[in-house]
Amino acid sequence: MKHIVFALVIVHIALSFISCRIDGSLKGTTVEKENHGEIDWNPAHGFYQRNMNVAIVWLDSLTKLPMHDERAKEVFSKARMAFKRAEPFGAYLNPEIGHRANGPALPVLTDDSQRILQPVGLQKIEESLFEGETPESQYRKEINVTIGLLKNLRSNIEKRELTAQRFFVATHQQLMRIISLGISGFDTPVSLWGLEETIVSLEALEEVYSLSIKNRVQERDKNLDGTFQKSIADAIRYIRANTDFETFDRFTFIRDHMNPITRNWVQIRKTAAIWQPLNDRPFNFDAPTFFETDAFNLDFFTPPVNQNPSDEKIALGKRLFFDPKLSENGKMACVTCHNPNKAWADGMTLNLDKDGNPLQRNTPTLINAAFQQAFFWDGRSPNLLDQITSVFTNEKEFASSVHQFDTEILQDSSYVLEFKKAFGRITGRNTQIIKAISSYISTLNGLNSKFDKNIRGEEDTFTEEEKLGFNLYMGKALCATCHFIPLTNGTVPPFFNDHEKEVIGVPETAANQELDDDWGFYWRFEMDLHKGMFKTPTVRNSELTAPYMHNGVYSTLEEVMDFYNKGGGGGLGFDLPYQTLPFDNLQLTKDEEKALVAFMKTLTDTDVENEYSDEGAVTDSEVSK
Repeated sequence: MKHIVFALVIVHIALSFISCRIDGSLKGTTVEKENHGEIDWNPAHGFYQRNMNVAIVWLDSLTKLPMHDERAKEVFSKARMAFKRAEPFGAYLNPEIGHRANGPALPVLTDDSQRILQPVGLQKIEESLFEGETPESQYRKEINVTIGLLKNLRSNIEKRELTAQRFFVATHQQLMRIISLGISGFDTPVSLWGLEETIVSLEALEEVYSLSIKNRVQERDKNLDGTFQKSIADAIRYIRANTDFETFDRFTFIRDHMNPITRNWVQIRKTAAIWQPLNDRPFNFDAPTFFETDAFNLDFFTPPVNQNPSDEKIALGKRLFFDPKLSENGKMACVTCHNPNKAWADGMTLNLDKDGNPLQRNTPTLINAAFQQAFFWDGRSPNLLDQITSVFTNEKEFASSVHQFDTEILQDSSYVLEFKKAFGRITGRNTQIIKAISSYISTLNGLNSKFDKNIRGEEDTFTEEEKLGFNLYMGKALCATCHFIPLTNGTVPPFFNDHEKEVIGVPETAANQELDDDWGFYWRFEMDLHKGMFKTPTVRNSELTAPYMHNGVYSTLEEVMDFYNKGGGGGLGFDLPYQTLPFDNLQLTKDEEKALVAFMKTLTDTDVENEYSDEGAVTDSEVSK
């Protein structure tokens, strides 16, 4: 074993020497290229490249140690820390490989070959090291595959230059990672190193800033430069003074430390004036925090054929939303299941189809539905247009043809005028109706709840119980590892291209005696891996959208908390080899469960009224017609 120790020491010394040489030679040397007003991105580019290489070297060192060697965790920690420094640029260039390298330790089904790939990546290595149940041979394979993933990322970094756009987008993504994945424990579910890694991420941000645009910002706004660096120092100081993962006050950390950093970063980008954001990302880059009412770019989540809808199209969509003449029997409208007086849900366990029989699943809210990448509980529709189309063609719902325009609605001549205003003409296809309804639904967004106002610092009305609830949601209770903040749905940050689907073992009845026989996403590939898998919904407005789960099995939020606290279906004793909950049970006290419910209620925000939407626009009696 002595030769292993010696080798590790030599590697550590060599890396430290290289790091010092490079850091020492590059710090403070970033300047605008003469006569061009451009930034020299090479030093920052070298920082990312060097740290990805360091991560690979440490992982290679890990292969030389037995899995149960007491030094293995320390070596692995060094690999993870180096990866976090390189992650912004590496994952930006290749999101899929970046997520595989540092994503959940869960099996992956390939879309092309239908092969189940066993979990690999840093989170799987962490699980093997800390839980010690993985065979040594499998553990070594995990390391080698992960090294291959990191080499792929390194190769991309080497081949592709750092530019202003890549720098600012990658940094914005990393700031989102910190608040949504880092401090919640998503990145490090077993070791709980998320707070330490947040420090590393913030230090890396300050470093690449110094290696790139700092001089330019200082020249234009010296106070902004000082404020930004102070905000990072204050955030790091706060973490170092509060290192316990379970008791860490994430509410205060985000409100008082991360939000100032993001506000400063937006100003720094504007002050540097070297990149103008494009409208092709999930973020509104001008929003000062991730908790603003306009923090997300709706067009990113909308199919290109229906982006930037006109006021006329939205107004037409609203009218169509409430019109039962769209259905084949003239008795069913969108509002039948999505009642604005009930937070755009319906308050029923299961609504009824056009013939008065129960539908298969519970009705979700439409508020913030536009910020998703999967629709229906089983995730079968990739966007709102497809979801609405499916309602039209469903024989149990509208039973209307998508391709043949429903001429009955044109008996009202005012519709003819509205269609021509919205589309210029009537094409004879229901696709116009679907686009209009989708445009209207996309306006039903509420991101201005009590929570949002408090986390932005506009109000100071959060009770201690509500703050505890948020901190549990983000920490011990692990809610935020599936219901990601700030949207609280399953759309996965920071790229927002995918949507979480989970196997949690929902029971058939509230007696918790039998597993529900609805297999959800299993329809797609018919793999056991997906039996009982459902889309992760938003928890915003959950106070108003009971009953809960895909089958409406639970009537209260308290019942939902109890279900998760017991460990989901697995904790109830159901046979669930592929359950995806990252815990056996949560060990929450009754007071903690109560605090979680209190926090959930601060997410209530049905105030989506605007010129297109009015909660008083329909009465319950009109819905039932």
